[in-house]
Amino acid sequence: MMKILIGNKNYSSWSLRPWLVLRYFEIEFEEEILLLNGDKWKQNLLARTPSGLVPVLEDDGLVIDETIAIIEYLADRFPQHNIWPDDMGQRAMARACSARMHAGFVALRSAAPMNIRGNFPGRIDAKVIARDMEEWEKLLVPLLVNSQGPYLFDDFCAADAMFAPVACRVNTYGIDVSPRLKNYFAAIFSLTAFKEWQGAALKEPWVIPEGEMDFIQVQN
Repeated sequence: MMKILIGNKNYSSWSLRPWLVLRYFEIEFEEEILLLNGDKWKQNLLARTPSGLVPVLEDDGLVIDETIAIIEYLADRFPQHNIWPDDMGQRAMARACSARMHAGFVALRSAAPMNIRGNFPGRIDAKVIARDMEEWEKLLVPLLVNSQGPYLFDDFCAADAMFAPVACRVNTYGIDVSPRLKNYFAAIFSLTAFKEWQGAALKEPWVIPEGEMDFIQVQN
């Protein structure tokens, strides 16, 4: 059976993305958590993954790392699911905004790492993430205006999975966004698949200091 290797659910934003695709589209898989903390955690990752990073998908002898590559593989492997939009134009736009998410928003990631258990409103400098905030609005709001559903391209697709960790960050750090983005993030939070991930994250006993607000503020 297909297996996905993921990091701690509370912190691993890149793991959330392909996992959400798998679960939403009801693709059968097993999961294994490779801890991102503890003794020799990096050595353990390097022993199991090509890059020493998660997520990694294992399927019939293939070992695939990189979130976008995993999602593209799933789209090819399961063409019966609209993992990307069926319309060619929308599909191109969905891939484009996913690529921007993959490569950009560095200030946000550094200042506000994903921490689903966390509750840190008002504890990051809005000026640090102001440019990323503007980019969110410019990128996502026009897509939502043109969408026939609550998601970026009508129905849920891989592009929404790519932005799910952004929704988590907005919630954890109390980041102010437009009403349209609030509604969009609420739609992501309402997904049964997301609730499953969130519930597991809240129960995890592991703490990674680098993902906690006090550590971040000391480092900065």
